[in-house]
Amino acid sequence: MKEFELIQKYFSDRGPKRKDVVLGIGDDAALTRVPQDKLLVVATDTMVENTHFFPDTSPRSIGHRCLAVNLSDFAAMGAEPAWASVAITLPSVDEAWIEEFANGLFEVAEYCNVQIIGGDTTQGPLAITVSLSGFIPENKALLRSGAKAGDWIYVTGSLGDSAMVVAAKLNKLNVSTEALVQAERKFDFPVARLAAGQVLRRAASAAIDISDGLIQDLSHILKASKVSAEIDVANLPISSAVKACLDEDSATVMALIGGEDYELLFTLPEEQKGFLEQNATAMGVEFTCIGQIRSGDNGISLVKAGERYPTPNTNGYQHFSSKEQ
Repeated sequence: MKEFELIQKYFSDRGPKRKDVVLGIGDDAALTRVPQDKLLVVATDTMVENTHFFPDTSPRSIGHRCLAVNLSDFAAMGAEPAWASVAITLPSVDEAWIEEFANGLFEVAEYCNVQIIGGDTTQGPLAITVSLSGFIPENKALLRSGAKAGDWIYVTGSLGDSAMVVAAKLNKLNVSTEALVQAERKFDFPVARLAAGQVLRRAASAAIDISDGLIQDLSHILKASKVSAEIDVANLPISSAVKACLDEDSATVMALIGGEDYELLFTLPEEQKGFLEQNATAMGVEFTCIGQIRSGDNGISLVKAGERYPTPNTNGYQHFSSKEQ
């Protein structure tokens, strides 16, 4: 099968058909309309075999994740997704693989009303790049730079599943089959917290999604906002699967430095706590207060039962490094 046959068969006539798309797949470029009262939001992510997913990862999971990770960035800004372009590099044309990949991709696209409007296919080592576009009202974007001393720090969902899956697959951790199956579901099919992000843009002061680990991602907020933070590790919403397989301290470390949870980490002024409780159902996910923003540039302090808790030796994942930083 040649390139254009592949595109036509698996990508051209699938997914939502949005009214703001004038011209989608099939020409040199796509044509779209942007509402006059909105800002255009764009996010791009690349996934590479052996870096972002294992060789035995199902193609349906890869298709799901390649769009979901972009959607998670949109959730962190409170943005509304609209269109995506998808560039796929394949070692060879495996129609069964491509069909399942497309199924995973379009399941997410349908659920989030995202139209695939273009992209590229080429031959080489397996990699997928997705560029997602959408909208947000003027002056409503959630940024990393808005946290203030006294704001409360929250996370959505639970932490640690993805890091445990990676450790198990690398034979660094023995995990029960039941716990691994539970954790793999979140690792293989992450859910972008879009509804939560769109609620939070009316109340939160700063936000980021947890892709490289809680400590590292919180550090990005602290640097942009020029503040510090105190985290009570006893309040971390650690995954039940992680708790079942690890002792308390090991589970805590995994929740602090494990990446690819794709939960939201956000800061909230005291006066907005009532709004958050009132809109808990609209958030679509549970959320937990784990600490508070402090003044100064002292980084992150960890405490437990009022006593200082040791900071893990590693902070999270970074590209272009031979090991975790």
